[in-house]
Amino acid sequence: MIKIHKEGWGFLIKLFAFLLSVNVSLFYLYSFPSFAIFFLFIISFLVFLFFLQFFRSPKIIKTVDEKLIVSPANGEVVHIGEVFEGEYYKEKKLLISIFMSPFDVHINRNPIGGEVKYYKYHKGKYLVAWHPKSSTKNERTTTVIANNKISVLVRQIAGLVARRIINYSVVGKTVNQSNQLGFIKFGSRADIFLPLDFKPEIRLKQKTTAGVTVLGKLH
Repeated sequence: MIKIHKEGWGFLIKLFAFLLSVNVSLFYLYSFPSFAIFFLFIISFLVFLFFLQFFRSPKIIKTVDEKLIVSPANGEVVHIGEVFEGEYYKEKKLLISIFMSPFDVHINRNPIGGEVKYYKYHKGKYLVAWHPKSSTKNERTTTVIANNKISVLVRQIAGLVARRIINYSVVGKTVNQSNQLGFIKFGSRADIFLPLDFKPEIRLKQKTTAGVTVLGKLH
């Protein structure tokens, strides 16, 4: 049985009510041929099924190890490289970007355990998530988590069709590794900024699972 994330229930109930009203109205109020009504029902079913799988919350075996950094998102690694992080650290960092398609689970998770040192929501544009400028131009959140071993920055970035980012971070609160950090509705991206000497163990185009896939070890 599919478990639905709490962020999806409101949307799914509204969508179900809308699709049901459209199908019932066309069936009783208009003289559409039976094959057209059946076709509409199939389309409605597929639309609802798509959104149902989008908001799924599958059970995972969390990776919890203070010597490891885990992926904050489900998706595909689209960038690994050195960049200047200008919002919080204001210095060069190693950036790993993970693109989440509409078919990926969109739950984001804490890459490490520690204290939330910084959180900020930014309004912005809705460029495609893989666009180079989306990291600084799109709607996004910035969360910094630190412990006695490392400090990391996670950035949730809205995509072309994403219109809402949810983040559970509270500055000063202690969070556990691999627990939920937030949720992004529809296609989007997650960036994680790490120290320059961090040695990633993942590669470009590799698929990741939030809270499970190890990005690398601390030395």
